Order: sequence, then structure tokens, then C-alpha cells
Amino acid sequence: MKLYGFAVLSALLLAGCGKGSEPVAPPSATASAPEAPVMGPERRILALGDSLFAGYGVKPGESYPAKLELALRAHGVNARIANAGVSGDTTADGLARLAFTLNSQSQAPDLVIISLGGNDMLRGLSPEQTKSNLDAIVTELGKRKIPVVLMGMLAPPNMGADYRGKFDAIYPALAEKHHVSLVPFFLKAVIDKPDLIQADHIHPTARGIEEIVAATSDAVEGELTAGAN
Repeated sequence: MKLYGFAVLSALLLAGCGKGSEPVAPPSATASAPEAPVMGPERRILALGDSLFAGYGVKPGESYPAKLELALRAHGVNARIANAGVSGDTTADGLARLAFTLNSQSQAPDLVIISLGGNDMLRGLSPEQTKSNLDAIVTELGKRKIPVVLMGMLAPPNMGADYRGKFDAIYPALAEKHHVSLVPFFLKAVIDKPDLIQADHIHPTARGIEEIVAATSDAVEGELTAGAN
């Protein structure tokens, strides 16, 4: 992976650290579903994350959760996604609002997808603490018998080999421990592809988000349909 790609990743997540300065999609925002041959009962998904879910710089209907919902419905899955992405959130922030977010839903979600940890890394927070927070989040979801898909992140080279080794190991270790699904690197589809990054060289464009959805929707659909059996 080229250094440029890691630089884009670093800038992307660092921008998410600026709470209050970026537009944030409301937690209940979902995309309008197109005409599609959806089948079965409605399957509810909660997207718990940071700016990568919040949809910075794109229209509300172009955020990752919104585009993922459309993709799932195009596959015939009667999916509804609540976007609980908050720009700047660390894993500690996600853990702090987890219970409230879950309890505020009209009914328990059938699946939770998680994209947290990048801001921890860019602030140089301890990988051990990041892992502990994510572990607590997944543990709580397990207690509630809610399946999980973890969107993994990778640390860039400038963080140093020791930090990278510890950070990059977090997501595979938790997926194995809790027997949950893992997308190894959430941003893989846009790294080293500047045409899929906004003019600020930080956030994925709407097209970039579509590429990320195309690369990750199978994992989400697989876990969602598995939970229905």
C-alpha cells in the first residue's frame, strides 16, 4: 500500500476529530428506498460510528449507511438502517452513548455495524484502551443478543511499527473472541484512489462511498441473513 493512501487515511480520520465543526447526519436518518423486490420482514440495522458513517461532505442520502441500505434493498433484503454516526467519536465516545442509542430505537436492531477506532489512533490513544472500549461495546451487544459486523481500521506507517502492530491486531482479535463478522479494512476500496476522495483530500466522495458499499455489503448482508435463520 502506497504512502499516499495512508496519508489520505490519516487525514480522513484526523478531520473527524473536530467535533462541532462538521455537519453530522441525524441518528435516525435513512435513505429513501427505491422500488425493489424486497422480501420478508423488515430487518433493522444500527450503524454506530464516526465521520465515516456520518456522511461528511455528501448529501444525507449519500452517506455510507444510506447507500448500504439501498444496496441491501436492491438485493431483495428488507433493510432499514439508522445512522448513528457522529463525527469525531472515539471508541470511548461510542461506548458512552451505546446504551442510550440502543434504548432510543423503536425496537432492538437485528444487526449493529461498527466503525470506530480511527480517531483513537490519530490521537495517539493507547491501543489497549481502544481494544478495551470496543470489547465492551461488542460484549454489551452480545448480552443483548445482537449480531455485529466490525469495520476494521489500519494504522499508517508514521505511527511506528510497534503502535501499528498493536492497533492493527485489535479488530481481528475481537472478531475471533466474540465470533462476530469482520471487514478487515473498511477504507480499502478508496485508498490510493484520489478520484474517490473529495477535493479536501480527506473524505470519500459519493462515488467513493459507493465503492466502499460495493466492497462491504456482502459481509453485512451475510451476517444479517444469518441472523434471520
